[in-house]
Amino acid sequence: MAGGLARCDAARMTIQTGKLTDPAVRAFVNAVNDGDQEAFLKILTEDATMADDGTDRDMVQWIDREIFTPRGHMDVVNQSNDGHDLVVNYRNDTWGEMRTRWHFDVTRDGHIARFETGQA
Repeated sequence: MAGGLARCDAARMTIQTGKLTDPAVRAFVNAVNDGDQEAFLKILTEDATMADDGTDRDMVQWIDREIFTPRGHMDVVNQSNDGHDLVVNYRNDTWGEMRTRWHFDVTRDGHIARFETGQA
């Protein structure tokens, strides 16, 4: 395991969560992968917003339906923009696995004010 990469399967390499550049984004990914909704909500601002495939969504309903109830999991394959943009192999029990992109707006105090996701 060289350079912070872990072998996920024969077809892809992923970035270990601990190697993600931005601490808020790292906490977001850890919360998703741990199924920890409380930790997830703590990393967001009180008025955080989100969009899925370019459409703003009700965040509380969306995270329940897309992340926590169907046991979502993020395997990060690329990060850019100081860790605020990710390409992820995302999977959950509802949709299976898909390649997705994620963008995070992080405040100066280290909270996520907005995240956007969609198919990559």
